Amino acid sequence: MNNSLSLFVKEMRKRFGLTQVDLAAKAGLRFVRELEQGKQTLRIDKVNQVLALFGYEVGAVPAGKEHSV
Repeated sequence: MNNSLSLFVKEMRKRFGLTQVDLAAKAGLRFVRELEQGKQTLRIDKVNQVLALFGYEVGAVPAGKEHSV
C-alpha cells in the first residue's frame, strides 16, 4: 500500500508543479521525501495533511478479496 501512496503523492506533486521542498512547506511537514520513498510507517494525520492539498484523504477501500469477520 505504501508504494501506491508514495507514487500517488509524487505524481500529484509533479502535476501541481511542486518540488518536495515546496510541498513540505505548503503542508507544514518534513516527511514528504520519506512519504514519496515509500516509508513503511506513516502517521495518517500527516499523510492526510499532504493529501488534502490535492483534495484527497486516506480512507478504507476494498482489499480485492472477500473478508469475513
